[in-house]
This record gives sequence, C-alpha cells and structure tokens, in this order.
Amino acid sequence: MSKSAFSAIFIFASTGLAFAGPGHDDLPAEVKARHGLMANYALNLGVLGDMAKGKTDYNAEVAAVAAANLAAFANTDQSLLWPADTDTMSIEGTRALPKIWDERADFDAKEADMAKAAEMVAGVAGTDLAALQGAMGGVGGACSACHKLYREPK
Repeated sequence: MSKSAFSAIFIFASTGLAFAGPGHDDLPAEVKARHGLMANYALNLGVLGDMAKGKTDYNAEVAAVAAANLAAFANTDQSLLWPADTDTMSIEGTRALPKIWDERADFDAKEADMAKAAEMVAGVAGTDLAALQGAMGGVGGACSACHKLYREPK
C-alpha cells in the first residue's frame, strides 16, 4: 500500500467524528465512515477551490497534497460504506436517498467519475494555477451529478 493510500485510509477512518452531533454516536459505523469520507472531500476541495477562486494564494506544494488526498479518497473502495437500510427512510442522521440502492449501477458510475476527475486534478494541481483551475470543473461536475440525484437537500 502506498504512503498516500495509507494516509488516506487513516484520515478517513479517524474522521467519523467530524459530523458529531445529536444522535451521531447512534449511527452505524458505515454511516460514520462515509460522513468522514465526505468531510475529507470537503476539506481537500476547500483548499483547492479557494486557490482556484483566488481566495487564497496558489501554493503548488499544498495544491499537490490536497489533490493527492482527494484522489486517494475518491479511489477508495467505498462498497462497505453503503449497506442496505442506511438511507434517509431507514435511519436519521444521513442524507443518502434510497435511490442509491435502487440505481446502484448509476451511483457506482458516478463514484467512478469522481475518481477520474480527482485523478485529473491530482495530475496537474502542483504544476500551476491555470492547470488547477482548468481541472476543478470536472470535480465540481462529478460531485454535483451525484448529489443532485442521491443526496437529500438540507
């Protein structure tokens, strides 16, 4: 296992409490873990997005790390995170719609699209700001495509 994959798994496994709140302790471990995954996506996307939008200065080293993290998380086998009966109709504390399980092949395809987009960002994030900016649209599109169909709005 590569160092980045190990780091991603460690960070992923250790961040389930990022969504701590009322009833969080009662959630199944799989839901806590997928909340941790989403928190890690948000953290790394925030770093990259802030640079791409000019909210923070571009830093090639930081961009490369955030993009590598994003790619590692996106390429994690997530099959254990989505067991049956962990949707909004079955438990409180999740925004996962039941459609995920009804349309699993499409959901998995969108997950694969995210992995490809994250790899594209990882391939260019540390080169220059323009390359980062050009690649971020693919990640945003992949996130949005999945969330529009499979995540309950706030």
